[in-house]
Amino acid sequence: MAKLPEARIAVFGYSEVGYRCLGLLLERGADVVGVYTHEDDPTEQRWFGSVAELARKHEIPVHVFEDARDPALLASLRSLRPDLIFSFYYRHMLPTAVLETAPLGAFNMHGSLLPKYRGRAPVNWAVLHGETETGATLHHMVARADAGDMVDQEAVPIAPDETAAEVSVHVAEAAVRVLDRQLEALCAGRAPRIPQDESKASKFGRRRPEDGRIDWKRGASEIVNLVRAVSHPFPGAFTSSSSGAVLIWRARPSRGQGAPGTVVGADPLVVACGDGAVEILEWTQAGDAETRRPPQLGERLG
Repeated sequence: MAKLPEARIAVFGYSEVGYRCLGLLLERGADVVGVYTHEDDPTEQRWFGSVAELARKHEIPVHVFEDARDPALLASLRSLRPDLIFSFYYRHMLPTAVLETAPLGAFNMHGSLLPKYRGRAPVNWAVLHGETETGATLHHMVARADAGDMVDQEAVPIAPDETAAEVSVHVAEAAVRVLDRQLEALCAGRAPRIPQDESKASKFGRRRPEDGRIDWKRGASEIVNLVRAVSHPFPGAFTSSSSGAVLIWRARPSRGQGAPGTVVGADPLVVACGDGAVEILEWTQAGDAETRRPPQLGERLG
């Protein structure tokens, strides 16, 4: 493995992509002079490695700021004198003043095949929309989110039954490969510039737990894609029943007739929808264990 050109690197990172890409930098012997990350949320089901723990293990200073516009963040970054900045799933937009501290540039790893799916939760949105592929894109950072020239990207297939969490692991693996093959050029100030085609750009916002509510008037494929997009470790797709909320974790299109939301099969659980029915393969119920009961044949959900 060739020795990298000398470059002081500041990393802004979180989640599995942040953890794996920081790991690649350390494996390649990159000079990581500081890491900016987020406090782990105790209410969130964390399924990914800790960027902060990995950095501390390698005695790299770790910084946590609630606001990327905090003047103290900029001051601390300037004191590190970075040549390069990487953002690997950091949750905040980095201000222009932060980007300008690195003479060799600032680069973001995004979890889609840009220019499609700019913005938050790109893998979840791709699964929700029934895409058959997504990917990882490394790009130059500019004032607009995910709009800078691309450096490199790699496609990742999405299988019909894969959840967003499963796809996210494949995207993280692709992100590491993209970073690995471009790292020498980045450290040498020779990063490629491939303009994005604005006519093909799409942008989506952050998803909230309440966005997982199932509309049974939708088609079976749409409902199944929603379930896949927000299944574990995300909050889950849900509907209401006579004994409380039903959280649905796995489902598939099925046969059946009835008014949308009607339970038309009890074992297995099958619910009618806008163009047929959905078989519920894995589900749980919220609420008091004493009052919970499975949805009943003929019951209307939602």
